[in-house]
Amino acid sequence: MKTDSLAGKAYVEIRKKILSNQVAPNERLKEDQWAKKLNVSRIAIREALTRLLGEGLVTPGEKGGFFVIGMKAEDIHQIKELRQILELGALELAIQKISPQQIRQLEKICDEFTSMVSQEYFNGACEADIKFHETLIKCAGNKKLLTAYISSHIPIFHQKLGRMQVYLDDYDLTDKEHRQVLNALKTKNLAMAKKAMTQHLARGEAAVLDMM
Repeated sequence: MKTDSLAGKAYVEIRKKILSNQVAPNERLKEDQWAKKLNVSRIAIREALTRLLGEGLVTPGEKGGFFVIGMKAEDIHQIKELRQILELGALELAIQKISPQQIRQLEKICDEFTSMVSQEYFNGACEADIKFHETLIKCAGNKKLLTAYISSHIPIFHQKLGRMQVYLDDYDLTDKEHRQVLNALKTKNLAMAKKAMTQHLARGEAAVLDMM
């Protein structure tokens, strides 16, 4: 595999880990560790991290290296506002265009999320969460909207992973809210879909702010 292909693979994997909060804010991304984890060269990792730097997901350290960008309360609030604009807009389009196949795809993702949580595989649950929202954007059938969403590098709102009851309750509510949005899409009930999504995003913002 070419170096640029390996760097692309590293970029996709590291980006996914950052957005699903499997790598903590302000954590250093060590080239040798990621090269071993992803079975690629350090050159490929460095290229991937340089690309992530350009996209604002990592920041350079004073003594070298790269660190995951940290977020302040205002960052969290602005992310919630951006998600609300993009995802509620996506619902307006998806309610008109969504196909039975896309409905089944969203159902499958919801089932994957439920299964991951029941098995206490929280990293997988967080990745399924991202997949649900990105798939929902795709259901809008607007390539420009999808590009805007993906290029915004929008993280999910699970800031900590673990088996503590407070986190388990969060996963249960996330599962419930995803399925409420899905059921509203099935019945073409835009008001219900928007209400469920708005509550979902607001709860996520509040939960993150409580932990900061």
